[in-house]
Amino acid sequence: MRPTPLCVAGLAALALAACQPVRPDAPPAVATDPAAAATVPADDNLNAVLWVQRSAEYRALAEQTYRAAADHLDAALKQADWDALVASERGPAGTGLKPAVVLDIDETVLDNSPYQARLVRDGGEYSDPAWDAWVEERKATAVPGVVAFARAAEARGITLVYISNRAVHLKDATLDNLRAAGLPVADDSVFLGLGTVVPGCEQEGSEKDCRRRLAGQRYRVLMQFGDQLGDFVRIDANTPAGRQGLLERYGDWFGRRWWILPNPTYGSWEPALFDNDWRLPREARRAAKRAALEVAP
Repeated sequence: MRPTPLCVAGLAALALAACQPVRPDAPPAVATDPAAAATVPADDNLNAVLWVQRSAEYRALAEQTYRAAADHLDAALKQADWDALVASERGPAGTGLKPAVVLDIDETVLDNSPYQARLVRDGGEYSDPAWDAWVEERKATAVPGVVAFARAAEARGITLVYISNRAVHLKDATLDNLRAAGLPVADDSVFLGLGTVVPGCEQEGSEKDCRRRLAGQRYRVLMQFGDQLGDFVRIDANTPAGRQGLLERYGDWFGRRWWILPNPTYGSWEPALFDNDWRLPREARRAAKRAALEVAP
């Protein structure tokens, strides 16, 4: 949209210097004291969490993704060799196995923005005890669009398999929350949490490749859903270049076999900007992120 000038010819009371184009969606100017502003701690997640919770755009994107995926279910079912796992994780051919879709949970199926909002309000950061306590509350709600997609998949005899980095000791609370949010849970085996033992496969950190292999042994995986690149394929080098390389290699899988949900609040893209070193002080991590900005000259 072109800028809309706010000056009107013929009004002598307006100084020429005031006749500047103003972007229609620009926020109102607010007079601030730089010294006072410097004492107010900035929270990188404020706008991100608000966007997830309050914007119509987030809801539209999530529903759009799940609606488009549902439109591809029949074609994926009919094509016998259709598979959403990369070759190194596929194992034996899935022909004859029951069809399934693999979904990440957090910010893909369940919306945890209230937990993120607590951190913003309290000036805190993620911690395992606080996260576990939130999961035990069982209060996360369904991401827009996922319940309708899940019903469409279930009606076609497709099992939903949840591969999550929620730890295995959170299984009961997680399955309770999924059911309460309207998501189908065939049985306890469809939850493959962090710590799931996969014979013959050594899990490295929070990577999901071993659990995807396990899913591929049990099901013909038609689609994968996630909000992080690592929900779809193993990330060997979590650097901006390494991540871009994976996107270039598998980019045409998105919108067909892989379906990604928007999540500006956290993700492995963030530590890639400060050498994955969470031991750095918060200020140092923030400085590294600011240094990664592409700033207009």
